[in-house]
Amino acid sequence: MDVQKLVTIIIPTFNRATKLPDAIESALNQTYKNIQLIVVDDGSVDHTADLVKQYPSVEYHFKKNGGQASARNEGLKHAKGTIIASLDSDDVWYPDFLKNSVEKLESDELDFVFANWDQDSKGGKTWDFLNNDPFLQPYMAKEKNGWIDLTSAEVRHLYIRSCPSPSSSLVIRRSSIIDGWDEDMNIGDDWCMYLHTILTKPCKVSFTLNKLWHKRLDDINIFDGRKWSEVIEFLYIADAKTKLIKFKDLLTLEERKILEERYMAGLVESAKHNLIREFRIGNSVKLLMRSFAVNIPFTLKEIPKVFFKGLQGKIMTQQEV
Repeated sequence: MDVQKLVTIIIPTFNRATKLPDAIESALNQTYKNIQLIVVDDGSVDHTADLVKQYPSVEYHFKKNGGQASARNEGLKHAKGTIIASLDSDDVWYPDFLKNSVEKLESDELDFVFANWDQDSKGGKTWDFLNNDPFLQPYMAKEKNGWIDLTSAEVRHLYIRSCPSPSSSLVIRRSSIIDGWDEDMNIGDDWCMYLHTILTKPCKVSFTLNKLWHKRLDDINIFDGRKWSEVIEFLYIADAKTKLIKFKDLLTLEERKILEERYMAGLVESAKHNLIREFRIGNSVKLLMRSFAVNIPFTLKEIPKVFFKGLQGKIMTQQEV
């Protein structure tokens, strides 16, 4: 590229003063230099404000606590760049993350790109995330010059079924953002934002299996820091229902069926947890009734599969003890 377009980087943060410097410095140390870096403090009560003052080139905006989506949207209000990237305050980009991403975005006139990463695990090891993603396997053979290009139909097919691009992995053209991150979502605010774009217009997207950033874990991660039962409750039940309502006029019948089945599977999984782990029979019945209200045959098919697997897991746990 002859002229580097301005990239606005939004770092939302909440009580992460110990990790935030690494995120800020990884953004400032990018080989791609034409950036606007914004830190949005989502109501922190630690020393985040004083910490950011150590970086004169960083814009700092404080807001009342409202969640990661509202923090990102606050940053978007102040964005001057035609390209947007959002880096979570516990993650770090490797030096060429922006350079590689923006060059691909611009050269192929794409809506957005996303990159592979090193994923921390609770066991202390890191692992290659996207190469192990089953939803991406059908596209691996298309790799060319380090990138895999997706057609509009492929993008739609992929993102209805999964979200392989957490916020820190993605660089998006600002003109491709419909209305920002969805503040009604508990976990998948980024997924919902991508879907809104993808379902509204044909999208050109590419991703690389090259690992360009590092995802770290702690107890306040929106997704990885939660118990699995909470992920089911918030992402696969509440968020899934919100998406069904929000996109009801944009989904094909097949797409709606996929989202409904994910929602029902979440209800059955949560019912199993309430019964087997929590011994809350009434809650379990209520969850199953909600699933029956959507589709009786699917729920009947899902119940024995999920409950049998849950009972197997509990028996194995007891034997190990």
